[in-house]
Amino acid sequence: MKEQGIKVIAENRKARHDYHIHEVFEAGIALTGTEVKALRAGKANLKDCYAQFDRYNELYIEGMHISPYEQGNIFNHEPLRRRKLLMHRAELDKLMGKIKEKGFTLVPLKLYFVRGKVKVALGLATGKKLHDKRQDMAERDAKREVERFMKERNKS
Repeated sequence: MKEQGIKVIAENRKARHDYHIHEVFEAGIALTGTEVKALRAGKANLKDCYAQFDRYNELYIEGMHISPYEQGNIFNHEPLRRRKLLMHRAELDKLMGKIKEKGFTLVPLKLYFVRGKVKVALGLATGKKLHDKRQDMAERDAKREVERFMKERNKS
């Protein structure tokens, strides 16, 4: 995403390797001041995090690590706390229905700034099997070989 006003903070590349992403949603995230300052410094990790609904049908992201802000004092944040995701109720209801019906899961794909606000790209995903991962790797290698061959062919 190289659109104007978008600055990527962190990406979860492993998610696209481990899951089939069917649909992508954008959500805001409720943060404290020191968390935003740490994110501006690029101190976030999306590995092993996920989003889930609580008993009040609110969406939270769990397992996202935001390192403590270096200049923070006693009011610094806890690195692995649950953070509430902000979406319209209609979108939340749609997501909840899909997760309950078809066994989808919500995986954070990307964390980024849009006009000064922190946003999360959530992927509605299903898990890949081992043979799916191998097939994807084989397709990627074949594509790389074709590109390499075409590049050599165009040189001569």
